[in-house]
Amino acid sequence: MLNPSIDSLLTKIDSKYTLVTVAAKRAREMQLADNCVIEKPVSHKCVGKSLEEIDAEVLKYVPSEEKIID
Repeated sequence: MLNPSIDSLLTKIDSKYTLVTVAAKRAREMQLADNCVIEKPVSHKCVGKSLEEIDAEVLKYVPSEEKIID
């Protein structure tokens, strides 16, 4: 069983693809500078820590407005 669950994460971010992108970008940031916001993360890996941050609503995704090119 995964912690946090995919169902819990999809209530925070609407798309699986967006979830993966946001988690991967945050994991890369954590690899460069170990700055995990959660006190005691369950996971030892950066991707797991970033998913925990999303689930705890410490890390939020704000969609950008789509630009229409004429």
